[in-house]
Amino acid sequence: MWTNSVDKALRERAEAVIPGGMYGHQSVRLLPDDYPQFFDRASGTYLWDADGNRYIDYMCGYGPNLFGYGHESIDAAYISQLKKGDTMTGPAGLMVELAEQMTAMVSHADWAIFCKNGTDATTMAMMVARNFTRKNTIVLAKGAYHGAAPWCTPVKNGTAPSDRANQVFYIYNDVASLEEAVRKAGDDLAAIFASPIKHDTFVDQEDPITEYAQRARELCDEKGALLIVDDVRAGFRLARDSSWARVGVKPDLSSWGKAIANGHPISALLGAEKARNAAATIYATGSFWFSAAPMAASLETMRLIRETDYLERTQSLGQRLRAGLDEAANRHGFALRQTGPAEMPLIMFEEDPGYSKGYAWNDALMKRGVYFHPWHNMFICAAMTEADIDHTIEVANDAFKFVRDAGKLPRIEKLAILGLLTDGH
Repeated sequence: MWTNSVDKALRERAEAVIPGGMYGHQSVRLLPDDYPQFFDRASGTYLWDADGNRYIDYMCGYGPNLFGYGHESIDAAYISQLKKGDTMTGPAGLMVELAEQMTAMVSHADWAIFCKNGTDATTMAMMVARNFTRKNTIVLAKGAYHGAAPWCTPVKNGTAPSDRANQVFYIYNDVASLEEAVRKAGDDLAAIFASPIKHDTFVDQEDPITEYAQRARELCDEKGALLIVDDVRAGFRLARDSSWARVGVKPDLSSWGKAIANGHPISALLGAEKARNAAATIYATGSFWFSAAPMAASLETMRLIRETDYLERTQSLGQRLRAGLDEAANRHGFALRQTGPAEMPLIMFEEDPGYSKGYAWNDALMKRGVYFHPWHNMFICAAMTEADIDHTIEVANDAFKFVRDAGKLPRIEKLAILGLLTDGH
């Protein structure tokens, strides 16, 4: 029997000592009301909340869990290095080994800088581009997420207009829009930022079309600017290379994080030879950026990426899930919009402008032991099995029946703050 009394008590305590009770992307305030905020443990593909409810977790920690929570050999590498030394006065020698391995794996990369969060890596990418070009303007896709620093946070509270100076926006996959943004940047263009896929929240996901990716490369070459692919979310989930290797386009810089150490805290900026000096002459550092244990975990993760069929497995499992959910939805009179790569799915309902169906269905899934997200892309991890996928489809079938029989569903009023509800719903 699903319960949430411990979670509720923790939320009440958190309200007193944490501003807003929780912050950032892991706040559940915009999810269905009973979604758990606090968790106790995780193993493989499973997650247990503070009340002991177990879930097959399709968020994978918002992306870091690639090979399964608590993966034995990755954690063993981390613990072994932790016992020898972690955050020391200088880095361990394995920092060089990790840089060698990542540049060997990512075809556009000749050098690496390690940091902690995706925001660190994207911010350094911007700095390197500005240092390389001696120009200021960056061109970005509307709605794309590149981190939580003042220059890119999706919530502008606490920022100044000057934080977002020298930015021009385009529509992802729209060549004409990209060309117009570059025209507006004029002679001040430092970089074009691109996500590996369009993985914005609340909207259908899109793979990059070849014409868009190639034109971004051409425009940077014409203007002497740098092309940056933000691979923090999708890195090594779509390819054993930069995600844009799938469309045959090499960026000058790419930012990485999340899955590169299977959940241990490390991120990276990788770059081409021409930007080496620009990277060497910016100032960027952090107290924990050189910690050795996460680098050891990343080295073992790199080995598994090279030597296992994790990528093909997650793709196959994602396709199995997609087909099974479509069949179950149709059985109960629903149509789904399943977009994005199968291994990074976003699942929403057709004819659901106020998200009522999606919220009811996700809530029903959660209370039956499957953790889905109603408006953020999800992730398949290599620890999942066909049995996990088949069980998920069975639970989803029950959840579809629940939503079908529920009748008229209430508006999701909490989404009004994002302007996502219409008067007509």
